[in-house]
Amino acid sequence: MRILFADGLSDSAVERLRAGGDECVMKPSLTADDLPAHVAGFDALVVRSTRVTGPAMEAGTNLGLVVRAGAGTNTIDCQRAAELGIFVCNVPGRNAVAVAELAMGLVFATDRHIASSTADARAGSWNKKAYSSARGLYGSTLGIIGMGAIGLETAQRAAACGIKVVTEDKARSRSVRQRMADIGVVTLPDLDAVLAAADIVSLHVPGGPDTTGMVDAGFLAKMKHDAVLINTSRGEVIDEAALLDALDSTDMSAGIDVFADEPPSGTGSVDSALARHPKVTVTHHIGASTNQAQEAVAEGTVEVLEEYRTGSIINCVNLEQAPHRTATLSVRHYDRVGVLASVLQELRGCSLNVANMSNRIFAGSQAAVATIDVFGAVDQQLLDAVRALPDVIQVSAFET
Repeated sequence: MRILFADGLSDSAVERLRAGGDECVMKPSLTADDLPAHVAGFDALVVRSTRVTGPAMEAGTNLGLVVRAGAGTNTIDCQRAAELGIFVCNVPGRNAVAVAELAMGLVFATDRHIASSTADARAGSWNKKAYSSARGLYGSTLGIIGMGAIGLETAQRAAACGIKVVTEDKARSRSVRQRMADIGVVTLPDLDAVLAAADIVSLHVPGGPDTTGMVDAGFLAKMKHDAVLINTSRGEVIDEAALLDALDSTDMSAGIDVFADEPPSGTGSVDSALARHPKVTVTHHIGASTNQAQEAVAEGTVEVLEEYRTGSIINCVNLEQAPHRTATLSVRHYDRVGVLASVLQELRGCSLNVANMSNRIFAGSQAAVATIDVFGAVDQQLLDAVRALPDVIQVSAFET
């Protein structure tokens, strides 16, 4: 398998892939505009922050997989990839601890004015009185917006510091609910209740249309007048003009790791009124940038590529979660060559589209069962035709 790396990955991860027979081409300086001219002939593309556009994927004559070495996939045109039949996979959760550590670091730094006092000391100024006005964190309330892997890790660290953690009551998996209960997270009826209760609000939401600009003037008006806002998620989540107004008109402060208009590369000049604001503690989009996190993400990236090499797909974000279907067929059959091809031919003759399909072998490998989700009208004539096929044992239909 030929793999193009448009961003860096650890040497050990790349060597592991090469040891498995993959050809790995490292071009970490490529930009989004460069990709279309370089991606042809590669089976897989690995990126971290480089944007992957529709034209880049269209130029990938052999491209079947794009891997985001990290969690968020908002820099990849996932819809165009789906239209082209290209898998987009990510590596979720591997950097959760690192981002949570930074979120808590910003909480502490904001409360104790660490960045400002360091800057003053370096400039030769000593002002104990000015920096002795910290509120303290023990017994305060942290509202977490987005209780995914990072939100959970942040909650655990906050609770260990004696901070009460609250979040919005939403539908969640049993494992997440159990983890929240173990930590002691309290659920409140809605977002408004969380914002009203929280001394600190920490954002851990994905990027995308649903969250762009969610922290607007209305959101900020529902927070306490002296609350702290922490953002280690996505810059576009915050309406920066609205936050600047709130910082100027209230006692709010903020700890920000991500901005809407960051330099496209790791270095460069920045002209941000929000970053310059004296009530904002700033880091340089480094939430996932620890050695531990980078190694964990690299390992997860290799796992995605190795599974793809064997025909398996893990962590895919652009497959239909609930395919359009009108019925499910269960076809029990003898495990013989050509049985499923005959079944599919009958479905085609009735203009039925297969939305999803699986085939499982019974113990002993004599018989199997195919489960086929279809879109279209299933009638008795079709069922009789499938039932009459050689080596078909029985067929049942279940309408959805």
